[in-house]
Amino acid sequence: MDIKIVKIEKPETVNFILGQSHFIKTVEDVHEALATAVPGIKFGLAFCEASGKCLVRWSGTDEAMIELAKKNASAIGAGHSFILFLGEGFFPVNVLNTIKAVPEVARVFCATANPTEVIVAETEQGRGILGVVDGFSPKGVEDAEGIAWRKDLLRKFGYKL
Repeated sequence: MDIKIVKIEKPETVNFILGQSHFIKTVEDVHEALATAVPGIKFGLAFCEASGKCLVRWSGTDEAMIELAKKNASAIGAGHSFILFLGEGFFPVNVLNTIKAVPEVARVFCATANPTEVIVAETEQGRGILGVVDGFSPKGVEDAEGIAWRKDLLRKFGYKL
């Protein structure tokens, strides 16, 4: 078995969700769930089929996000994994529960805009995702000023009253 690190390639501000599902129907069901949850959402989705033709299946509403999804899914190459890139102005917090409620979705590894590395195991059979490195390690513990900054930021974005 070999362990590989696959860096997610994307613009700095683009958010994505990386997960695992269990059926080719994932592509259509995730697309429908997103379109229903957030009308007008811009996204690109790619899914690594784990049997049959073993193709990268894809869908979406934004060409740039679709291309990112296809490129990164191909690089990861892990059966039954999916990656969803959200267009500018759309965020995981608004769709994560919708994605997790799709019957084919088995798990979500991360939902982030951070630099991310995917830890992939490769065997003779294929590839599987072991986990992710999402962002960077902590540099300390927040103090009162940090707490105030965090609370102000959440209210500025409208996530808290």
